[in-house]
Amino acid sequence: MARRGRGERTPLNAEINVVSLIDVMMLLMIIFMITAPMMTGGVDVALPKAVSRPLDTKSPLVVSITRTGQIYVDDVSVSLAEFRGSLRSLAAKSGTDAVALRADQGVDYGKVVQVLAVMQAAGVKVNLLTEPEDVNK
Repeated sequence: MARRGRGERTPLNAEINVVSLIDVMMLLMIIFMITAPMMTGGVDVALPKAVSRPLDTKSPLVVSITRTGQIYVDDVSVSLAEFRGSLRSLAAKSGTDAVALRADQGVDYGKVVQVLAVMQAAGVKVNLLTEPEDVNK
């Protein structure tokens, strides 16, 4: 390697070192892959435990009833009258005749019956969602 004289300048290196950026990108991708399945959206409902089989198909329309009796259709709060008027069109728009019902285990039974009656009148297939029960106890 030859020595440079006093007046000579070192040539500029215009390349960006992307190795550290790729490392950060891969780390973020791994973090998102691990945390994405844990981030299930929806209404916070304590489902009752029961021995049941899993659903064959995923129902895109989910109706939730909270402990206080509030009705949610896919995370949107609705009254019973709004639910009665819009269920048939929402089920048709979702492209399926099946609706998943998530009712909190502490909700009043009468409220669940009201919602089920609206679903029956709309002519949709109802899937009741539960938490798996531990049968080893």
